[in-house]
Amino acid sequence: MLHGPNLNLLGLREPGIYGSMTLIQIDESLKLRGSELQVGVDCLQSNHEGVLVDAIHNAREKYQGILINAGAYTHTSVAIRDALAGVAIPTVEVHLSNIYTRENFRHHSYIAPIAIGQISGFGADSYLLGLQALVNYLSGVRH
Repeated sequence: MLHGPNLNLLGLREPGIYGSMTLIQIDESLKLRGSELQVGVDCLQSNHEGVLVDAIHNAREKYQGILINAGAYTHTSVAIRDALAGVAIPTVEVHLSNIYTRENFRHHSYIAPIAIGQISGFGADSYLLGLQALVNYLSGVRH
């Protein structure tokens, strides 16, 4: 699980948009759900694009899938998009809010075209739904 910029402020930052759960609570819920699904979940948050790019590169040797909420980098980072395309690890993009009902600049995602799917608008449940979808994809379950 990769979290982009400002997500370390969850629980404090615009709770009307992003909810009241903290990033620690979201990460704990992902790890618990991962345990139930019999998969490991590691989480990293960074406000720095290069740290996220490095984490994506390093994932090649360690992970079968990537769940990412790139935050504002969703709409601006060709570097993160290219890193994800370069490692060719199945990726699910998630967002707490529905990015398509917000400001116009949020309607474009550089990640969506190279992701296996995108889930947005369900608050913290977007993460759990994304994890479930990624695990289903990796295990060959198609609904």
